[in-house]
Amino acid sequence: MKLAAELLNQSKNTPKPLVVVLGASGFVGSAVVERLAALPVTVRAVARGVSPAPAEAVADIEGCQVDLARPGVLAGVVEGADAVIHLAAQVDGDRSWRAADERSERVNVGLMSDLVEAFEARNTPAPAVVFASTAQAGSSGGHPRAAYARQKIAAEELLREGSARGTVRGVVLRLSTVYGRSPLSGSPGRGVLAAMTRRALAGDPLTMWHDGSVERDFLHVRDAAHAFVTALDHLPRLQGGDWSVGSGHRARLDEVFRSLAATVAERTGRPPVPVLSVEPPDFAEAGDFHTPQCDPAAFSAVTGWSPAVPLPEGLEELVAAVVAAEASTSRDR
Repeated sequence: MKLAAELLNQSKNTPKPLVVVLGASGFVGSAVVERLAALPVTVRAVARGVSPAPAEAVADIEGCQVDLARPGVLAGVVEGADAVIHLAAQVDGDRSWRAADERSERVNVGLMSDLVEAFEARNTPAPAVVFASTAQAGSSGGHPRAAYARQKIAAEELLREGSARGTVRGVVLRLSTVYGRSPLSGSPGRGVLAAMTRRALAGDPLTMWHDGSVERDFLHVRDAAHAFVTALDHLPRLQGGDWSVGSGHRARLDEVFRSLAATVAERTGRPPVPVLSVEPPDFAEAGDFHTPQCDPAAFSAVTGWSPAVPLPEGLEELVAAVVAAEASTSRDR
């Protein structure tokens, strides 16, 4: 309970300090809310959609349904916050993380600017801000970065500047590829493994834009949520830095896709769909063909955090979640 104890020492919101979660209805956000629900805090769950909440919780949970991209909104939702976990991002559609438009810039960079500004004139102790960034923001090996990664880097810099001024106590977590089933919402997310699961269930081949030797570090969503809450526990040693958070194990995509195809086959009783190499589309970028670095050793050494969900277990859970989601969609039609 270090989180609650540390925040209680500075909070005017006693007996329960206030933790604001931006993007609380999202894939990672709902998992973070589920994790915080077991602590003696007040959670303000902020999102455009309805944020799911656990049936039983130690925390007091406030739902706040609002479009954060609207100018002037953010200051109100973080009023009185002792800590903010910033997970809000604009990643709609299959290609939006590759493209920069007015809304993505507003959400991915503008919200951080608004957040730091909201605390500039505050006389109370600087709040903690833990920001969800991407492993793609790290070393690119000389490859051009996608627009989404560039926007995350810009937001990171705004947070570092605010931390240097003492306005906030900022921590950047650069996440590897997150997958799995989010515990509160049941959502399988919209990442590559969820997309490939849907293809396999439809009987379509799983396609790669390379020979399969490209590697990725897959981090389960529950492990990602644990990392955010753990970061608040160890704020003094983490603040001002950027920290890689991943499983610590890189896997070849061809091997992961074959495992996924086999997992789907076990559930459907059909033969596994093939895994094929295809010509990359026109919108493919250099980053699609190299392995981003994401070594969580430093974060683990400071915090004691370690991932708990092995990839085979996570894949089985993901397949079950996609099956359940598609069954629910079919019933609603």
